[in-house]
Amino acid sequence: MFMRKKTITLSFWVFTILLISSGCGKDKDSTPTKTKTELLCSGTWKFDKATASGVGDISGQPALACYVDNTMTFSSNLTGTISEGANVCTTPAPANFTWSFLSSETILRLSFTLFTGGSPDFTIVSLSETSMVLSQTMTIAPYPATTIEVTFKH
Repeated sequence: MFMRKKTITLSFWVFTILLISSGCGKDKDSTPTKTKTELLCSGTWKFDKATASGVGDISGQPALACYVDNTMTFSSNLTGTISEGANVCTTPAPANFTWSFLSSETILRLSFTLFTGGSPDFTIVSLSETSMVLSQTMTIAPYPATTIEVTFKH
């Protein structure tokens, strides 16, 4: 009986040590979380879709036609570039711009108004390595002021 108790106690301590030591190692599969700046600056963004509250998908609206083929690139030095696609807007977007985060990185401010009827400030709905969803209240004729949500992708 004494030997059995000793074996159980030894087994308990060996199991405990193995359990503790296996939990203390670094997870080799985990990657560091990227900052919003790193995510924003990770590549060229292109228009994917736009929706408006109460209206639904507005991606095909004529007012957006000259924006959907543009691409934007953000740099970590708070500058960026826009490349106009084949369909150039009447008032083309600037080739170069500056950007910043506001309100604890929940607002993306551009140095220009991206969409006619909008503002330079966008609420960041989501930002990942492959998708950026921004929203703002704006007016797109013939609709009254409404919240739009624009999705960009890599």
